Amino acid sequence: MQVLAALMRMINGLSWLVGQVFAWLSVGIVLVCFWVVVERYAFGNTRLWMQDLYVWMNGAMFTAVAAFALYRNDHVRVDIFFRPASLRTKALLDLLGVILLLLPFMYVVWVYSWPNVVRSWARFEGSANVGGMPGLYILRTFILGFAALLALQGVAMIIRSILILARREDLVPADFRYKYETE
Repeated sequence: MQVLAALMRMINGLSWLVGQVFAWLSVGIVLVCFWVVVERYAFGNTRLWMQDLYVWMNGAMFTAVAAFALYRNDHVRVDIFFRPASLRTKALLDLLGVILLLLPFMYVVWVYSWPNVVRSWARFEGSANVGGMPGLYILRTFILGFAALLALQGVAMIIRSILILARREDLVPADFRYKYETE
């Protein structure tokens, strides 16, 4: 159980680190978007690559921080059923949800995205807009990162569920516990 708990903490640490780093893109998004608006309305000028930039930064940020949101239990749930459930019921629901829904879906995302990402890298694909940003292939790679990080966080959730069902809640870090624990 200690080994599982250590693996869970490592995955959580990775999700936390990626989330902390990529959350800062939100500042860049606001600044670039603000400048695009100022440039357009104050100076009558438009740079398509800057318009691409803040949209791409938004895509990169949201795909990169998805596992961090899952780690923090910030994803949408049907709280009418989940919130009042006992701790063991929550663990069982998460275990089933991750195994039956999250992991298969991340597999599908990976499998169907892989050829697209490889093709994009082979072409060094850029924006479809004339004068747009180069490097779309890098942004497309974030889809694979999204699938991998979310699947890893799903593994951490499986471990958390196993520890709770084995009555080893003491091995679950406080920041990875359910928001509304009952039992």
